[in-house]
Amino acid sequence: MAADAELLEIILHLPLLCEDKNVPCVFVRSKQALGRACGVSRSVIACSVTIKEGSQLKQQIQSIQQSIERLLVQPVALPFLSAPTLLCIIPSVSM
Repeated sequence: MAADAELLEIILHLPLLCEDKNVPCVFVRSKQALGRACGVSRSVIACSVTIKEGSQLKQQIQSIQQSIERLLVQPVALPFLSAPTLLCIIPSVSM
């Protein structure tokens, strides 16, 4: 989810839903960065990572999921942030 989403209340229910369903949930710094990571030229405020059997991107997606899980297990202190924030930098994926 994008931390800079306007009308953040639109997506604020998602972390609670993810927690109830035991699904990792992370915030990225900007909706533009999330859009680029999704391979679109528009801003994106929320997305999901899923694996389709037989997909050529399966290994990359699993790597991203493992990175997210490591962030959730071992949070890293980020000195440049004034408030506690969970960030996940998602690498660009060529499609």
